[in-house]
Amino acid sequence: MAGADILIGIDAGTSVIKAVAFDLRGAQLAAASVPNRYQAGGDGSATQSLAQTWDDCAAALRGLGDKVPDLARRTAALSVTAQGDGTWLVGRDGPVGDAWLWLDARAAPTVARLAAGPANRARFEATGTGLNTCQQGSQMAHMDAHCPDLLDRAEVALHCKDWLYLNLTGVRATDPSEASFTFGNFRDRRYDDTVIAALGLEHRRALLPEIVDGAEQTHPLTAEAARATGLRAGTPVSLGYVDMVMTALGAGVYGGAGDVACSTVGSTGVHLRAVRAQDVHLNAQGTGYVICLPIPGIVTQVQTNMAATLNLDWILGVAAGILSDVGQPVTHRDLVAHIEGWLAQSKPGQIVYHPYISEAGERGPFVNADARAGFVGLSAGHRYPDLIRAVAEGLGMAMRDCYAAMGPLPSELRLTGGAARSRGLRGILSAALDAPVRVSERDEAGAAGAAMMAAVAIGAYPDMESCIAEWVTPLLGAAEAPDPDLVAAYARLFPAFSAARQALPPAWDALALARAPKGD
Repeated sequence: MAGADILIGIDAGTSVIKAVAFDLRGAQLAAASVPNRYQAGGDGSATQSLAQTWDDCAAALRGLGDKVPDLARRTAALSVTAQGDGTWLVGRDGPVGDAWLWLDARAAPTVARLAAGPANRARFEATGTGLNTCQQGSQMAHMDAHCPDLLDRAEVALHCKDWLYLNLTGVRATDPSEASFTFGNFRDRRYDDTVIAALGLEHRRALLPEIVDGAEQTHPLTAEAARATGLRAGTPVSLGYVDMVMTALGAGVYGGAGDVACSTVGSTGVHLRAVRAQDVHLNAQGTGYVICLPIPGIVTQVQTNMAATLNLDWILGVAAGILSDVGQPVTHRDLVAHIEGWLAQSKPGQIVYHPYISEAGERGPFVNADARAGFVGLSAGHRYPDLIRAVAEGLGMAMRDCYAAMGPLPSELRLTGGAARSRGLRGILSAALDAPVRVSERDEAGAAGAAMMAAVAIGAYPDMESCIAEWVTPLLGAAEAPDPDLVAAYARLFPAFSAARQALPPAWDALALARAPKGD
């Protein structure tokens, strides 16, 4: 398109949808966002309206048009990524009910049954991905057993970004990343009969859509979508990979010397390392994900913590509640400002804290819905700054636990998320891995990763490596070396963290039983 000098990345998260404009060399120009709502039920359900999600996506694109002059004419291409996992069913006349999100826990009994079955290890060897309630395969197997009418009425099973792509282009498709970690093999990025059979879904195979690689192929924006978004009909649209790897791609998971890793340490923790497909380390526990990158032969190994900085929010909330009760109310921001000072007042490596604060337990590098947070090693001499440090160190120990499950510890960590803003927290995470940390200046890494796929697809760059060299590498800050004293302290702390984590499951089981309502 003549005069087209903008790429748009759409990143549809669980609670917000963002549309971000970049120039062809990766500079961010503007962003617009719309809140995206979901409903949680007492039965473990977490659902989202398909129609509302598309309306919100279109509204975000229109909002971007309000900020960028002549956006429609200037847009060379757009790409979409979104929250991963979940099940977005579409039938002949549109959505089949609301989507089951990655947060939905209703498939837990089916996951337990399938995980104990003789075919599950073969399924893991193909996908590289541990079975959990988040996944479309688990959810569809549960639907097939307990509410088959949902699948009977469907013509295709999509993910969130696939649903948005359908509305943008009219094409029913999914991408190689979600296709292979759910129903396929990460080595050839295709559906795998062994995996589908292990899930008991051979008779539902017709619901699986075509696999489209958005770094190689685009489809034109439809006239209907153009009217809804304010963009031009015919604009090339790229189907991005799942949001975890798009964020990691935009933040620097690939590129540079050595064994580079990338962690997003926000409310949750996502830990990824880029490796050649033949070098994937499949752990004996059968946990984690293997998710393809839009680079031939390269995949990410992934482990995810259910809660990361949510643990700090909790310990700060305890202080806020106490102060409020005695008539000295403070804000969360007030307390965050004191974290660096509290860390300076405390001695490292004295208390073990397991950061399993989520009511859903933990999923990386082990899966236990009853896992809970706790301190080990408290004494009468410990004060609040010591607890703050223990919680922060718990995030570092959990990160190390995740990377250890994927092989040797990385030689460099690229960091994004809330923890990246704190020098003290960066120092703890760096020392926990004994690796230098680099922080990306990229604000919207997920949308940038998606836009990078569009850039390669339309030929603005010959390959993804060339795009990374201009969009990602220049935005990485200088390497911050770990403190040798902290490294030594955490090398001594990690065995205690691991020993306690491995010994605690019977206590977690007993607590779950004790907390259960009588009669259950």
